[in-house]
Amino acid sequence: MEDQNQKMKILCLHGFRTSGKFLQKQISKWDPSLFLNHFHLDYPDGLFGAGGKSDIEGIFPPPYFEWFQFNVDFTEYTNLEECLSYLCQYITTNGPFHGLLGFSQGATLCALLLGYKAQGKVLKEHPPFRMFVSISGSKFRDPSICEVAYKDKMEVKSVHFIGAKDWLRLPSEELATAFHDPLIIRHPQGHTVPRLDETWTEQLRKWIADVLVQSKGGISNGEHDEPKSVDDEEGTPKLLETKIINNNSTDGSESARNEAKEETPKVFENKISSSQIDASEETL
Repeated sequence: MEDQNQKMKILCLHGFRTSGKFLQKQISKWDPSLFLNHFHLDYPDGLFGAGGKSDIEGIFPPPYFEWFQFNVDFTEYTNLEECLSYLCQYITTNGPFHGLLGFSQGATLCALLLGYKAQGKVLKEHPPFRMFVSISGSKFRDPSICEVAYKDKMEVKSVHFIGAKDWLRLPSEELATAFHDPLIIRHPQGHTVPRLDETWTEQLRKWIADVLVQSKGGISNGEHDEPKSVDDEEGTPKLLETKIINNNSTDGSESARNEAKEETPKVFENKISSSQIDASEETL
């Protein structure tokens, strides 16, 4: 195995009212040959302590953190600028980072950083990020943010995990459209870091291998990668289907809120659905 200091770094941002250690535990269910053998994964805690009950209380020990706060419609945000400043400083001090990985609120933040960087708003001196792993991520809904962060399709190689029972399923699909040629892995579970079967472990391994090959000798030559998805219609990627082992597994971070409605989901309702938490998952 490569020396940790020689590995490329990935910044990993946890979900709402959880912690870096919890996300590390969630990711540990994946085959170590995917990320652990190739990258140094950095799991910082959110800038703010949890301002209310965490959905993983009784499942994983505290402390719990949140990156920023928001209203029920996810159109107004509190402490977002402070959060972005903190993350930019963290990246500058502890980087450079080769890529970003996030779950739920963490994935949403990662995508915002990528969009802002692409538009020259943040991290101007940091090398381009080469990869992004989004697990149940979404877009911000404030128009003033959207018109900057998602103005152009992002060229970063991205993979998006989207659960059929995830209350953020539709917003996660929308986020994927903000990236050029996204690899989309669908799974039958809810708001969780899913377990992967052999087929999609191998697919993800090939995706990572492409990233590693393209990163030899420097970061990003500006060229597009070979497509991992096929267009059904112009501008609309055909989402790649996957089979994922369907255990009783729904990790707790943010998972206990409303299921997204099919039409226009209010994705951040403060309603707890205990059926989405399964404390018996062996990897918790």
